[in-house]
Amino acid sequence: MTPPLLKPGRAALGSLALIAVVVAIAAGAFAYTAGWLSPRRLTPTRLVAAFAPPGGPALGRRRNHVRGVCFTGTFEANGAGTALSRAPMLARGQYPVVGRFNVGTANPDDPDGEVRVRGMGLQITAPGGELWRAAMINPPFFAVATPQAFHELLRASHAKAPDAMAAFTARHPEFAAFGAWAKSAPWTGSYAEEPYNSLDSFVFTNRSGERRVVRWSLRPAAHPVPVPHDALLQRPPDFLEQEIAQRIKGGPLRWTMVVTVAAPGDPTADPSQAWPEDRRAVEVGTLVVEQIQDERDGPCRDINYDPAVLPAGVATSDDPFPAARSSAYRASYDLRTGEEKDYPRTTAEAGR
Repeated sequence: MTPPLLKPGRAALGSLALIAVVVAIAAGAFAYTAGWLSPRRLTPTRLVAAFAPPGGPALGRRRNHVRGVCFTGTFEANGAGTALSRAPMLARGQYPVVGRFNVGTANPDDPDGEVRVRGMGLQITAPGGELWRAAMINPPFFAVATPQAFHELLRASHAKAPDAMAAFTARHPEFAAFGAWAKSAPWTGSYAEEPYNSLDSFVFTNRSGERRVVRWSLRPAAHPVPVPHDALLQRPPDFLEQEIAQRIKGGPLRWTMVVTVAAPGDPTADPSQAWPEDRRAVEVGTLVVEQIQDERDGPCRDINYDPAVLPAGVATSDDPFPAARSSAYRASYDLRTGEEKDYPRTTAEAGR
């Protein structure tokens, strides 16, 4: 993929049709599928297949956000989150995490400097074995309002008809906000300098039975340093992996987890709409990344960062994307785990 959107100064930079290339390949952390839709049912298999680049999918690997690097560390909960949720990993303490930094593309040959969306998969484990999995990306809102619209975006971005994207954007004006972010938001040279956002809405329930709709974000302790995009294009294709592996040698990396609480009337089913900045925000803990490891033999390789895997006290809301993403993630997982010979581990011991 060589999206012209990512190359400021080129004549095609401002085209919404070209922005779609970025979104269709890079925003698949929010892949849509759910066989329950009618009258035209879309199966997980069909949706996942739609992400394949022209040369076909990278066998044995994730069907989107295909390249990434594993990390391990801890989530240090400060206890403030217990006022919102009874999730065990929000009680004051330290909890092990396994995560994955990634770039939002289905093509393993796309250089990091060409990919606008960066992501983080995260798994937090409570002492009793409960899991909290999340898949987050760095934009502040999603590209479209509904799973149906996302599927339309995929189809439009791959269509040969020259007016396909123009027709799509006319039907989905919310896409313009994402396009503006993609063109204007600063680029950084490190995973460590990015925020990672749930974008989807979830329901927190505390021990008193109080329910609140929330979204969460991980905000970096590292100060973001804007880098001209042309300079990033001169770096190695996998510079993000190289940079984070080098940076961690200087000590652990940190992100503050902030939970934002919806107010009455806030859109909870539409991740393309950001909530007002004055909403209640609670700092519930700190993610501490302590080690980086290559994905091929790393602990994140076989984790499916399904956002519907949630502990007691956290549930999905009326936002349809988590359930839809869950179906697509399972389909991708089933495919890649059956193709291990195409992406073998370096050593036999790594598989045990």
